[in-house]
Amino acid sequence: MTVSLGSYFLIRMLINMTAIVVLIRFVYFRVSRHRAYASSFILFGLGVFLVTSQLSSVDISMGFAFGLFAIFSMLRYRTESITIKEMTYLFLVIAIALLSAVGTMSHVELALLLCVICGMAYITETSLLLPNLEERTVEYEKIENIVPAREAELLQDLRERLGLDVRSVEIESLNFLRDTARLKVQFVPPKAK
Repeated sequence: MTVSLGSYFLIRMLINMTAIVVLIRFVYFRVSRHRAYASSFILFGLGVFLVTSQLSSVDISMGFAFGLFAIFSMLRYRTESITIKEMTYLFLVIAIALLSAVGTMSHVELALLLCVICGMAYITETSLLLPNLEERTVEYEKIENIVPAREAELLQDLRERLGLDVRSVEIESLNFLRDTARLKVQFVPPKAK
């Protein structure tokens, strides 16, 4: 059995790899700077595309493609734990590869759809849609400030002590024996001001 590298396959592979590189290099890597994840996502996208496109010639359905997606997603449970952000980009890479490999739309429609996916990912990484906040967990010893009536004092104390523009605080746990609280603090990153 010979593998055919016709123009249809090559164009689809070019569209797939262009979309994945744009998504990972110019959206994900611009924000996260995790080179290991970025390079893995690109190679994963290529691998999913190649396997799925070669299996698509064997009269399979989109249901099979999503079954394959489920198998690839389960790989996550056999490896180190990754954040929800990395899982989201992994899902997008797999979705792009599956759409490119077995999607029935024309090349132009596929390219436009992948542009929409990359564009939405870019918009969600900016502060256009959602505020750009980071989180940090801190141990806090002024336990008298964690009551709802003293929220303003708590926020002001955290702003002064951390030197950050703290926007919200969530209590994760309390330790009454040590009179401390573990707080999840959301703040505007210094570079985003």
